[in-house]
Amino acid sequence: MTDVLILGGTGWLSGRIAQRGLDAGARVTCLARGERRPPDGAELVRADRAAPEAYTALAGRDWDHVIDVSSQASHVIEAVEALGDRAGRWTYVSSMSVYADDETIGADESAPRHPPARRGDEYEYGAQKVAAEDAVATLGERALIVRPGLIVGDGDPSDRFGYWAAAFLRAGDGPVLLPPIEGRTVQVIDVDDLAAYVATAAPGAPVNAIGDVHPLGNVLDAVRDAAGHTGPVVVAPDDWLVAQGVAHWMGERSLPLWLPPEMTGFMTRANAAFRTAGGTIRPVADTITRVVADESARGVDRPRRAGLTRADERKLLAALDAPDPLDG
Repeated sequence: MTDVLILGGTGWLSGRIAQRGLDAGARVTCLARGERRPPDGAELVRADRAAPEAYTALAGRDWDHVIDVSSQASHVIEAVEALGDRAGRWTYVSSMSVYADDETIGADESAPRHPPARRGDEYEYGAQKVAAEDAVATLGERALIVRPGLIVGDGDPSDRFGYWAAAFLRAGDGPVLLPPIEGRTVQVIDVDDLAAYVATAAPGAPVNAIGDVHPLGNVLDAVRDAAGHTGPVVVAPDDWLVAQGVAHWMGERSLPLWLPPEMTGFMTRANAAFRTAGGTIRPVADTITRVVADESARGVDRPRRAGLTRADERKLLAALDAPDPLDG
């Protein structure tokens, strides 16, 4: 029986990876703080990865496969130091945020990365992931670095892709505010496709784990159709949204999937290596169907980590429709 250690295993992605291992007949151990439960059948080892004794409970055990998803470089570095010589292979889930170039369309895994974070640096996600990659790379031919882009699917705690399902569902026959869509693209990876790849892919060169590039307008149209929205859509200009304090991409009072116009490469990266290595990419329509059902079940007006409240959206729509006092 294959022994798999997941450093995590209780989160949204890592829990799905753990379930993949269990479904394949592996013996799965999850090391986590224990605030959430791993999938049924997985062993939970409670530990705080920031603590010096984090890996003491794993002493003397060997692993066929270690999988880590941490975004704290120190956690990854210390895990490699403690467990690296006892792992048959090691997969690290990094991010395409490691890349320093967000403008080149179709960039592949050879694109330049940010400088790695150093101890004592102010936290910066991309730099932390770079430093973590460098630690895992010391394992040589036993290592695989997976760089997903925007991960989407049911249960997504970031609320980014799901925001659009909620926005169209809650509006009914009312208007929905959109960012500029002309010439904009979206590129996502379904959480279950990513989990399947991470659980089974062989070691090798770093891989961009991401789906195909789609026009943003087409994807939002598909979400709108799946949600049954019958009202109008209103597209606001980039400069106007920025002036109104609406944030790009994520976070409070944002329009998810909207990026600054100069970030032409952020959602147009190459995925040929992922496909060649056996990665599968399901139709975006399948993911949208699941996300719309999930958002409906969880509640479209619940507090969210990304997007606009309906009240705020209405205020912006009213302001956009109001005549400019400087005109005429």
